[in-house]
Amino acid sequence: MFEIRYSAQARQFLRKANKADADRIRAKIEQYAESPDSLKNQIKKLQGLPYYRLRVGDYRVIFNETGAIMKIEKIGKRGDVYRGV
Repeated sequence: MFEIRYSAQARQFLRKANKADADRIRAKIEQYAESPDSLKNQIKKLQGLPYYRLRVGDYRVIFNETGAIMKIEKIGKRGDVYRGV
């Protein structure tokens, strides 16, 4: 089980996104934090970077895990989220 921490970009994205998408993204993040094995097929390690990505429909959540902390670095549409990571 992980403690979830959001970056400023991630918090801002969730505030600006429509409520249904933001709720769906938050639910997937919380589901992964509770039981990482339940979403094993939707998690991928990013090559050459210390991050993982979680797939939520057309959105991607870029995060890293340090001990019991899950730090959400960036959230965005699948085509744009990888720029500047």
